[in-house]
Amino acid sequence: MKRYLNIGIAVMTCLLVGFLSSLAVMDSISDWYVTINKPFFTPPNAVFSPVWTLLYIMMGVSVGIVWNRGFHHIWVKTALYHFLFQLLLNALWSIVFFGLHSIVGGLLVILALFILLIFTFKWFKVVNKIAAYLLIPYILWVAFATILNIGIWNLN
Repeated sequence: MKRYLNIGIAVMTCLLVGFLSSLAVMDSISDWYVTINKPFFTPPNAVFSPVWTLLYIMMGVSVGIVWNRGFHHIWVKTALYHFLFQLLLNALWSIVFFGLHSIVGGLLVILALFILLIFTFKWFKVVNKIAAYLLIPYILWVAFATILNIGIWNLN
């Protein structure tokens, strides 16, 4: 039962971080974001919320699986610390890019996020392969978002 509780707490935590970071997006999406030039491959705004919701759920399940391996183990602690820091960078990107309207700042944050996410994947794989594989859609989405951020930077 504790294993499901840990996963539930992890999922709710990821969703809460996603919700809180979306507060920075809400105001800017209808005013600042519409005024900047975007690459032709930019998805419609309606795509982002459901994709991120699914990704946050998968991230939560993933980190919950790792957490269930026992926080006393150094590999688990290392994996969880990496996850926590990348989750903070995830939220920071929304604040910097949308909240502060900083395309370059957002690019720097998302590049750091992507690098830390690769390390997180590596450590999750050491602890539990399924947990690591659950991060693959998130890694791919962040890679796409990085390319999108670079495209926006180039056009503006």
